[in-house]
Amino acid sequence: MDSKIEAVVFDMDGVLFDTERLCLRVWKIVGNRHGIEGIEEVFPLCIGRTTTDTKRIILEHFSDLDIDPLYEEIREEMQRIIAEEGLPKMPYADEVLKALRSMGVPLALASSSRYETVCRELKMAGFYDYFRAVTGGDMVENGKPSPDIYLKACELLGVEPTRAAAVEDSFNGVRAANAAGMFTIMVPDMVSPDEEMRQKANVIVTDIRGVLSILNERS
Repeated sequence: MDSKIEAVVFDMDGVLFDTERLCLRVWKIVGNRHGIEGIEEVFPLCIGRTTTDTKRIILEHFSDLDIDPLYEEIREEMQRIIAEEGLPKMPYADEVLKALRSMGVPLALASSSRYETVCRELKMAGFYDYFRAVTGGDMVENGKPSPDIYLKACELLGVEPTRAAAVEDSFNGVRAANAAGMFTIMVPDMVSPDEEMRQKANVIVTDIRGVLSILNERS
């Protein structure tokens, strides 16, 4: 893909916020509280998934759980830790967003988390005003790895997906961006890329500063 990149759509967790590690920490706390074993093996399957998909995956592995109260407990524990310790940002997130704004690049956010949660966390971090469009997993019928959320974000930005870049850390996010026809930039976080990711991501970078050099080459 050699076309000019006119806009950038970011994933949130694992790209802008170091919340995937925090989420695993919370899962382990709640899992230990209820005597649930093997939670660390199931967690990677849920990275980049919507709430509905995550609940389904948990039930596939722990069919006897009462999932709704458990998930609410996980959510409450997550909010408690963030309130006490703050929302952990990924390295260089502030720097890259400021640079892209100074370059005049339109930005959108496409997260599998609920829209309400996405907006709250972006505002908490001081990131909300960087984005012209924000989409949450509850705004589309099919979550990642379906391309729906990326297509929606590009629609809200008014840009063709083939003229936009997506910045992702998860396998399902890369699959979604690739299926949408976007220039896909993978910034691996908790899971290292495999051969499929190397094929579906146009570029794999070590941190999100790589987005700036790519934009400079293609803007």
